[in-house]
Amino acid sequence: MAETLISAGVLARENDQSFITQGPVTVGAAIIGPTAKGPVEVPTVVTSYSDYQNVFGTSITSASNAYTYFTSVAAYNYFNNGGESLLVARVVTGSYAPAENVIYGSGSIAAVTFKTLSKGATMNSSSSLNSDGSMDSGSVDNVRWEVARRNVNTGTFDLLVRRGNDNTNDKSVLETWTDLSLDPFSPNYVAKRVGDQSSTYAEDGTSYYLQTSGSYAVASKYIRVEAVNAPTPNYLDNAGAPKLAYTASIPFVASGGFDSATGTVKNGAKFYDAIDGTDTQGLTGGCYTKMINLLSNTDDYKFNILLTPGLYDADYSSQAATIISNTQQRGDNLYIMDLVKYGETLANVTTAAGNRNTSYAASYWPWVQVMDPDLGKQIWVPASTVMGGVFAYNDSVSDPWFAPAGINRGGLGQVIRPERKLAQASRDTLYTSKVNPIASFPGTGVVVYGQKTLQTKASALDRVNVRRLLIAMKSYISQVAQNLVFEQNSTSTRNNFLAQVNPYLESIQQRQGLYAFRVIMDDSNNTADVIDRNQLVGQIYVQPTRTAEFIYLDFNITPTGAAFPA
Repeated sequence: MAETLISAGVLARENDQSFITQGPVTVGAAIIGPTAKGPVEVPTVVTSYSDYQNVFGTSITSASNAYTYFTSVAAYNYFNNGGESLLVARVVTGSYAPAENVIYGSGSIAAVTFKTLSKGATMNSSSSLNSDGSMDSGSVDNVRWEVARRNVNTGTFDLLVRRGNDNTNDKSVLETWTDLSLDPFSPNYVAKRVGDQSSTYAEDGTSYYLQTSGSYAVASKYIRVEAVNAPTPNYLDNAGAPKLAYTASIPFVASGGFDSATGTVKNGAKFYDAIDGTDTQGLTGGCYTKMINLLSNTDDYKFNILLTPGLYDADYSSQAATIISNTQQRGDNLYIMDLVKYGETLANVTTAAGNRNTSYAASYWPWVQVMDPDLGKQIWVPASTVMGGVFAYNDSVSDPWFAPAGINRGGLGQVIRPERKLAQASRDTLYTSKVNPIASFPGTGVVVYGQKTLQTKASALDRVNVRRLLIAMKSYISQVAQNLVFEQNSTSTRNNFLAQVNPYLESIQQRQGLYAFRVIMDDSNNTADVIDRNQLVGQIYVQPTRTAEFIYLDFNITPTGAAFPA
């Protein structure tokens, strides 16, 4: 596009000063829990299990033993069963800081400082280089850097982000950044290209948010610019030659690692079936508080189910109560809540369920044994760890208003066996107490055999499929209504609303979500008094489709020659 006029004419130029910020995060599921690495207390979206592994790592070591967090097992099951995106909110105990490194130009000039997005001592990869170019501290979970090219004539350099455990002859390049510049007026300015923003958790009364510092959103998945120590403003002079005062700032061709990160998992932490009320994967209930608060912010984070495997109600009732309260306030997701630790009695399970009364949460029991996706060993996990996968599969093959239960959509093929095999009487006791049984049948395998919410009162909303139907409808219709705020309260505006909502509800009816519905938004409920109060009123009546949970088959034996009823 031309930027100057040579002959007579008109030049229309564009100057983008809008700088629109990123919209709310919208994902299928959210999970709060510890991870091997990754951003601390900064909810991050991943779109596959390999993406999860790159950002949040795999296994950790505690007391010389290797473990995998429930968070990782849940992420694996979620993506392996059709989940498309997952919001992960990492929680830790103690102080965690990122690793960093200063890249130098000539004459020991500190050119630019980078920091890792992930926090924790596992990100420290800086150590003496071996003869093959590998680093003693390099691992699959950390990263290293390389300046691959330096061009003093243009004032640019190429930067590679490599996996920490590679070497010179077998490089594992994770990201490539070409033609980076230290010139703040250049479109290739390193802080602008890679990004220099960082976020920290903040509170203002009952408002919880991330406080962002820095000017440019981070485009890298692994690092950010902490500081440009030797900027080169207007690097080229009017003749197009580099200014000698700045040439020494351009980083030299070299490679190295990152250091100074802090934060490690608690030594001797309890994992898998050993977790209890004082230690759940090295954490206490208070470690979850900030992320529980942050995910109450419906403007910034959107998800339809929430998982907190390892945070069970019996010993962490304060955190569970806060999550339920937040979920009810949000009204746009279902909390999959574990009730008890491993090895509890049926009576303790039903007692825990009886203490809760909400249609925005559902519980499943017992614990189940699965194969650890990273360590390849059999481990015991709470039911919520695998239920994310059940919901993901249900939504991929049908719709949210179908029951995520039964042989067709509730199969748990990844489960080796449940903690205990539930007889019919035990399943009856659980179901009447609002707990969804995980059953095991010969020839069929392990199956989710219930879909009740934790609502005590008998109504349509005591079923998971109906609650999720309402969540889906409210989400869509609320978005339609949001577009009408500050519009004229006229027949045209009401018709606009009806023209969008009626077809949507018809589509749900055609897909077996509703028996019938009716939407009223006209003069009958928008009287002169209502209009004078600057209100627009709509009434939506729905009859949700119920599921067949109790099937009665009467076998009638008749004498020979008797006629069958028509």
